[in-house]
Amino acid sequence: MELTLLLEYGWVLIILICLEGLLSADNALVLAIMSKHLPKEQQKKAINIGLLLAFIFRIGAIFIISYLFHVWQVQAVGAAYLIFISLKHLLKKDHGENDKKGKSYRMTVAQIALADIAFAVDSILAAVALVLALPDTPMGNIGGMDGAKFIVILLGAIAGLIVIRFAAGYFVKVLTERPNLETAAMLLVGWVGVKLLMHTLAHPAVHIISHEFVEGPIWNTIFWSVMLLIALGGWFLSKGKTEKNDEAN
Repeated sequence: MELTLLLEYGWVLIILICLEGLLSADNALVLAIMSKHLPKEQQKKAINIGLLLAFIFRIGAIFIISYLFHVWQVQAVGAAYLIFISLKHLLKKDHGENDKKGKSYRMTVAQIALADIAFAVDSILAAVALVLALPDTPMGNIGGMDGAKFIVILLGAIAGLIVIRFAAGYFVKVLTERPNLETAAMLLVGWVGVKLLMHTLAHPAVHIISHEFVEGPIWNTIFWSVMLLIALGGWFLSKGKTEKNDEAN
């Protein structure tokens, strides 16, 4: 591979790893929120199963991405599920322990699996959109795309899974200390769902929104700005248990 081509691929890989890290943080948040109500032993099991499923779905999505990329229904289902779990959490009046204990371990794992599928679709679609502009290489095809592009996407997906592995346990601790952060976390999940919905509406078969707009700097600036505002707002507006106890005293 020529040096200029190698540098171009290397730069895109760095950007993709950063992007996957940010997108995977939401996946880790969902793992933390959905498993937080379980006993510690089951919590660890649920997170480990979630990690395994996230790995399987991401790798599977990479191999069938040439199909997934053209099926807007897959994007629509992913968007609908993320928005649904976000709204369900935000509109539910009672988030008490009794409600959470009502969820069985199997139901929790099933919900984690569905969320992992939605995040896998979003993650891989974002990766493909990023590498599509790269020039082809003489490496042949893997999974219906240029071999070098496939490897870049695979490395990005692995980086995302590493983020999920280390972030999920940390988020469980943070959410335990600052329970009100769950609202901000679910807003982030819903906002990622909106992003998938925008991609669905921009799909050539649907074409309600311009594809150039969805892939352009204006929408991307809006998306990441809102993500940052929700994250910062959630952190500064939430109160830890210690702060609440101090106020009560």
